[in-house]
Amino acid sequence: MSIALSELSKGSEIGSTTLEISRADLIRYAGASGDFNPIHWNERFAREVELPGVIAHGMFTMGTAVQLVSDWISDPGAVIDYQTRFTRPVLVEDIDGAPGAVVEVTGVIGAVDPDNSTARVDLTVTFNGQKVLVKAQAVVRVW
Repeated sequence: MSIALSELSKGSEIGSTTLEISRADLIRYAGASGDFNPIHWNERFAREVELPGVIAHGMFTMGTAVQLVSDWISDPGAVIDYQTRFTRPVLVEDIDGAPGAVVEVTGVIGAVDPDNSTARVDLTVTFNGQKVLVKAQAVVRVW
């Protein structure tokens, strides 16, 4: 899909997605990232450090959320900047055959910059109805 900058306007929704996260996803991410902190896979340890249970890596949540933008623009290389703040952990339950957490992501055009051929996409990322990322913003190059 080709997107023209002239077709974009502030407030336009680019789409939404539901991310189903399992404990197995966290283990795969730990292996890929090298982040083997036990709060991301060991229930007993997570509770001992006063967490409600195993939580997703913040960078995993951030990375999976921006996939909405990459899919929309059809070119991951067009994402030239991406920033966010982490506000709440994503608790990932240990459930056989079902996702341990469901995260909702919606993207809206936050700004269009014709001089630089870019658009800013503002992401709303929620878990259990609460924002887990705030000021999640991706800047994309649009020709």
